Amino acid sequence: MKAIKIVKEGRVEIMDIPQPTVKDGHVLVKVDYVGFCGSDLNTFRGLNPLVNLPVIPGHEIGATVVELGSNVTTDLKVGTNVTVNPYSNCGVCTACKNNRPNACRYNETMGVQRDGAMTEYLVLPVEKIIAGGQLSSKELALVEPMSVGFHAVDRASVTDSDIVLVFGCGMIGVGAIIRAVLRGATIIAVDVSTEKLELAKKLGAKYTINSATEDLHARLDVLTQSMGADVVIEAVGRKETYLAAIAAAAYTGRVLYIGYAKEAIPFDTQFFVKKELDIRGSRNATARDFAAVMNYLKMKTCPIEELITGVFRVEDAQLALESWLNEPGRVFRLLIAF
Repeated sequence: MKAIKIVKEGRVEIMDIPQPTVKDGHVLVKVDYVGFCGSDLNTFRGLNPLVNLPVIPGHEIGATVVELGSNVTTDLKVGTNVTVNPYSNCGVCTACKNNRPNACRYNETMGVQRDGAMTEYLVLPVEKIIAGGQLSSKELALVEPMSVGFHAVDRASVTDSDIVLVFGCGMIGVGAIIRAVLRGATIIAVDVSTEKLELAKKLGAKYTINSATEDLHARLDVLTQSMGADVVIEAVGRKETYLAAIAAAAYTGRVLYIGYAKEAIPFDTQFFVKKELDIRGSRNATARDFAAVMNYLKMKTCPIEELITGVFRVEDAQLALESWLNEPGRVFRLLIAF
C-alpha cells in the first residue's frame, strides 16, 4: 500500500509498505482523508524536536471501517465513517491517574513520536476508533485539530461573561473561537492574516485585530476599557505572542498556552504575581472534546470548505507542504485524499 514519508528536511517520498492485517481487539480502516497540521509542517522544515526522521506524518483522520478483529465488542460496522484518537497513554503516570490521559507523560502522538496515518490502511485498537455518525470522512478529518482548541477553552473554564482573546486563527485557534462562541463569550481574534481574521469573524468573533497593521495593546485597551481580556488563549507558539498574552490578560485573568514556543522566553514575572494570573498549559484533547466538536459539526453551520484550503493527491504531498511553506498566512488546513 502507499504511504507518505518525510525522509529528511524538505523531502517527502511516496513509499510502498505492507498492508497491515487486523488482530484481536483491533479494527482495520481504509484511510480517506488525512490533514497536514502545523507539527507536520515543522517536521518538514526540520524544526520539530519531537520527531526522529524518517516518519510517516498525519493524525487528523477521516476513515472507513473495513474489518473488525476478533474479540471486538462495539457498535461499529463495516462501512462506518470514523475518526481516530491519535494519542497514546500509559495508564500509570500522574496525568493518567488524574483522568487526564491527553497529557500522559509518555504520550506518543501518531505522526510525531511514532508513524502516523498517511497510509492507505491502518489497524488500531478499537478504543481509539470514534464513530462519525452522519459526518463525512472529510468533516471527520477536521475533528482532531478543532478538538485541541475546544480543549483549551475547557481548560480555561470560559463562561458567557468572559472576554476571550485568541492569538492565532489557524485551525486550532479557530477551534478555540468556535467553542468560546458556543459558550456565549465575547471573542477578540488576533492574527497577521486578513483572510484568517475574516473567517474568525464569520465564525463568531466579535472583534478582530491585525497585529501586523494595528497597535495590539492600544486596540485592546479600547475594546476592554483598558481592563484586558478575562481569558487569553495562545495558539501560535512564538516568543512575541507568549509575552503579549501576559500583557493582554486582565488582573486575575487566565492565560492558556497551546502553542509550543521554539525558544527560551524571558518573562517579566512581576505580572504573574501582580495580576494573580492563572497560567495553564493545554495539551491535545479528550474524548469529551472530540464529542463536542462532532456535535458542533453535525449542526452543519460550519463553513467546512473555507477551512479546507486544498485537497491533494498522495503523489502531490511534497507540493502540498511546499505550498504551505510558501504561503503560510493563507492556509487553514491541507488534506491528503487516499
